[in-house]
Amino acid sequence: MKYYIVDAFTDELFKGNQAGVCLLNEWSDDKLMQSIAAENNLAETAFVVKRDNHYDLRWFTPEMEFDLCGHATLASAFIVSNFIDKKAEIITFETKSGILTVAKKGKLYEMDFPSRSPDPIAVTLEMEKAVGVPVLEAFQSRDLMLLVENEEVVRNLTPNIELLKYIPGASVGVIITAKGESCDFVSRYFAPNVDSMSPEDPVTGSAHCTLIPFWSERIGKEKMIAKQLSKRGGTIYCEDNGDRVKISGNAVLYLQGSISVE
Repeated sequence: MKYYIVDAFTDELFKGNQAGVCLLNEWSDDKLMQSIAAENNLAETAFVVKRDNHYDLRWFTPEMEFDLCGHATLASAFIVSNFIDKKAEIITFETKSGILTVAKKGKLYEMDFPSRSPDPIAVTLEMEKAVGVPVLEAFQSRDLMLLVENEEVVRNLTPNIELLKYIPGASVGVIITAKGESCDFVSRYFAPNVDSMSPEDPVTGSAHCTLIPFWSERIGKEKMIAKQLSKRGGTIYCEDNGDRVKISGNAVLYLQGSISVE
């Protein structure tokens, strides 16, 4: 089984978000794929099967299968376009979240994802205690999203991960965001209740399914540049298209090899 590790949403090695990509001829047993993901011990391992005119794609954390993962989709498209079909301009993936397409545009990989607009909810004292800074507004989609004062607050905050676990709506993840000074908007992403993930995810493509429609309406722009201010950091090129969003980024190959399980 061919195996790659890709740094996604960056053009620098050791930055962005790592994803494993396994190329299969046909689907393996789910237990085997879960074991491989656990052995890889990355936030996400993608499994790709080539079909006639598309690719089947599934994502596994070390502990469970996930419904949608942006950085591992970008990493999979990077591997397809560099090692399977170098002439491909549009790569189509069939996934548990529906059909996802990735367009290669120069060095960027542009993903077409479903939009997840957030609904406003009340700010609570528990939220502010957990993040350690004032929360201006709160919203809910798949993730809990908290708006704070500015980019520096996002960059420097040190949330209490134990307290984050018990905030209603934080079962998947918590997005902390603000209007950007070095770009259109910034964010950080924490997954306190996903044991297989680090408390902070370096760059989270799927979180931008919520961030993009929110900031597009808030600042009145369809095309935006975002930064995720984790230690590794990453840059996301964003576009709001109504019920869909476009999420673009670079990628860098870190490792190429094989897994001896077949």
